[in-house]
Amino acid sequence: MNSYVFILTIIGLAALSMAWLPSLLDKSFLSYPILFMAVGGVLYLFPFELPSPNPLWQEEYVVRLTELLVIISLMGTGLKIRRKISWKNWHIPFRLVSITMLLSIAMLGFIGWGILGLTPAAAVLLGAVLAPTDPVLAEQVQVGPPHDTREDDVRFSLTAEAGLNDGMAFPFTWLAVVIAVGSGTSDPWLTDWLWRDLLYRIVAGIIIGYLVGRLLVFLLFQLPQKTSFPKAEGAFVSLSTTLVSYGVTELAYGYGFLAVFVTAITMSSFEVENMYHTEMHDFVHQLEHILLVVLLMVFGGSLVHGLLDHLTWNGALIGLAFLFIIRPIAALIGLTGVKVPIHEKLAISFIGIRGIGSFFYLSFALDKIDFADANELWSIVGFIVMVSIILHGVSASRVMRYLDWTRARATRKKKAAVTAAKR
Repeated sequence: MNSYVFILTIIGLAALSMAWLPSLLDKSFLSYPILFMAVGGVLYLFPFELPSPNPLWQEEYVVRLTELLVIISLMGTGLKIRRKISWKNWHIPFRLVSITMLLSIAMLGFIGWGILGLTPAAAVLLGAVLAPTDPVLAEQVQVGPPHDTREDDVRFSLTAEAGLNDGMAFPFTWLAVVIAVGSGTSDPWLTDWLWRDLLYRIVAGIIIGYLVGRLLVFLLFQLPQKTSFPKAEGAFVSLSTTLVSYGVTELAYGYGFLAVFVTAITMSSFEVENMYHTEMHDFVHQLEHILLVVLLMVFGGSLVHGLLDHLTWNGALIGLAFLFIIRPIAALIGLTGVKVPIHEKLAISFIGIRGIGSFFYLSFALDKIDFADANELWSIVGFIVMVSIILHGVSASRVMRYLDWTRARATRKKKAAVTAAKR
């Protein structure tokens, strides 16, 4: 059997199924990430010549594949957002990517160091890898495409959080790397990290992302309206913009993830009624689906080929504690004082999906330097992502439907009260 042709066929069938699966599974207890993870596990049990699902995924091609998927997802996520950036509109996601994220990193870091016995660098890396929510696997809890006007606080907050914190996790990934590098030297690594990795790279990502977004707004919308400059044709512009924003920012040593998201929300805030936003979103969304099904099947294969071999009982319990206790508590602390109904706060705190972004950050750090605890880190992260895919895949859509029902009921009661008052 020609293994290359077989692989192409499997990818084609998986991608083709995405034309129907989201709709078919919408009312079921399954989500398509659960399904493709399971399909991958089954495929890798057979003696087919498939790509290696080696759990030590720090090889450069895997870093780049996860990197590409995340930046494409960030562009699609940003294009969906309709709220203008202000503290009033964005205070919930800003709290989630600051207070909640820092608490999650700190708690996981201390637990990894104190209970699992990880080195300080590996403990920080564990927190940095797992703290950010994932934009790739969070589709069912995010706001809809640009033309969909429905937008509630829960969906918006989870969408914006997923877009922002995949960039904000980078400083702490670098912190783990510089701690590992500087542990045996007397170099002033903390000062360098503060100025370069925490301050400069974030500022560069925001500024470059905004400038690229404004340039594209001018070329796509403003210039054709004022002059005879031709209108852009083809939604592939969204992919081109993603690569340009990411590439220019990385060349300037900024955070490309953050830049891509800023570029997307900058573009989406202009000409909001223009259907070209929807076309661009749909194009990158389709690319995202193709790459996602491939990675999910490889991840499923890794689960049956040794990814969890170094998972201890302590590691598994800490992983479950993170999903059920640490993330919810950190989120509720971050949302203290926010005027949102308690059941919506609970939903935001519980639905913190972990996925492809965690794999990227871990493989990125391991590609920079060897960590003594690499095997254990892969097993813990793999376990948490697996549980998150199943847990949130089964529950998230039900939670969102319940919240929609409670809002509709509240609206009906309010209308009934207004009608009664008029009588």
